[in-house]
Amino acid sequence: MNTSEFRRRGKEMVDYVANYMEGIEGRQVYPDVEPGYLRPLIPDSAPQEPDTFEDIINDIEKIIMPGAASPACTELETVMMDWLGKMLELPKAFLTEKAGEGGGVIQGSASEATLVALLAARTKVIHRLQAASPELTQAAIMEKLVAYSSDQAHSSVERAGLIGGVKLKAIPSDGNFAMRASALQEALKRDRAAGLIPFFVVATLGTTTCCSFDNLLEVGPICNKEDMWLHVDAAYAGSAFICPEFRHLLNGVEFADSFNFNPHKWLLVNFDCSAMWVKKRSDLTGAFRLDPTYLKHSHQDSGLITDYRHWQIPLGRRFRSLKMWFVFRMYGVKGLQAYIRKHVQLSHEFESLVLQDPRFEICAEVTLGLVCFRLKGSNKVNEALLQRINSAKKIHLVPCHLREKFVLRFAICSRTVESAHVQWAWEHIKELAADVLRAERE
Repeated sequence: MNTSEFRRRGKEMVDYVANYMEGIEGRQVYPDVEPGYLRPLIPDSAPQEPDTFEDIINDIEKIIMPGAASPACTELETVMMDWLGKMLELPKAFLTEKAGEGGGVIQGSASEATLVALLAARTKVIHRLQAASPELTQAAIMEKLVAYSSDQAHSSVERAGLIGGVKLKAIPSDGNFAMRASALQEALKRDRAAGLIPFFVVATLGTTTCCSFDNLLEVGPICNKEDMWLHVDAAYAGSAFICPEFRHLLNGVEFADSFNFNPHKWLLVNFDCSAMWVKKRSDLTGAFRLDPTYLKHSHQDSGLITDYRHWQIPLGRRFRSLKMWFVFRMYGVKGLQAYIRKHVQLSHEFESLVLQDPRFEICAEVTLGLVCFRLKGSNKVNEALLQRINSAKKIHLVPCHLREKFVLRFAICSRTVESAHVQWAWEHIKELAADVLRAERE
């Protein structure tokens, strides 16, 4: 949609809202539709090719508004999470459509999803241990619980441990900045010998620092064997898994108890939209379910509906699945794949430019849309380069530390980015690098 069409469609939407407000007294307060009405009305998977805007708007009135805001809000979310799960080729255990035990939910962020998974895992292990040893108190168990993640995991994982009141230990990553089975097993052996209770592991697919991938195929079987909850955090990289050539990066997800990524990061869905799936939804509802009188309703024990308030921390929620529906239909799966592929191609273009300049080095494998690079030399000179880049306010780079090295990160993330922008950014970086190196010599 170009800016001209955006203006036209925006005005149409204002008219739609205004017409709704003018005619609101003629609408029923409570919908006529019954639970389960929506799924038969829409396809069971996302379209490969784009739909027209007119078709989508017509479907809003025909399919969504009869059940607005409930049950349409809930049921569209369930179907959209199945659509997205199929786009990723997730194991069927994570989907809802065949009345399985799993399902998807839209959280606000990957931080929230990690915390929800940790709290569910904590409740599950406490119940299991108390069932085996009724004399154990929750406090006695809590002080021995320990969770694990790679030393490259996002700081939100550490925060989840702080909020959840459990110890979180960092597993040293290998030369490719990935968590491996051997290092995890060492930590488990040491902690079990100390009387601790390992219960939760976070594996990261596409770390924030350098987009490295923990080895799920190694870590997953260990978690299953040791009866530990495995949560897979693919906040950024997960969007790429809709492309067959990148799907192998998700291999091993079948061992996970929960999986999360953010369509609001790289799949054109506006913030906030963090997609989370679980194999057993009862693990979530068992941790968060409370039913005061003012929240009860006639269908809650029917088995026909999903009460997402039991899947998350807040009770209230927005109609976030509607924007997923628009994006998936406006682009089609092929359009979204093309968008991802273009960004990956541009990141490799930037990588090749860096490699052609002997003053610079690439610091981690370029897999998706992130390039980690630096000037050969001291951390001080790279800190000076970053300061000049960000002070110039033409482009913005966020740094990281990879082991002892201060590293610059070039991320392809704009919807409208083109090769010309990448070329211009590189020329800008080279010019500022020359200034930094000249100043250092003087």
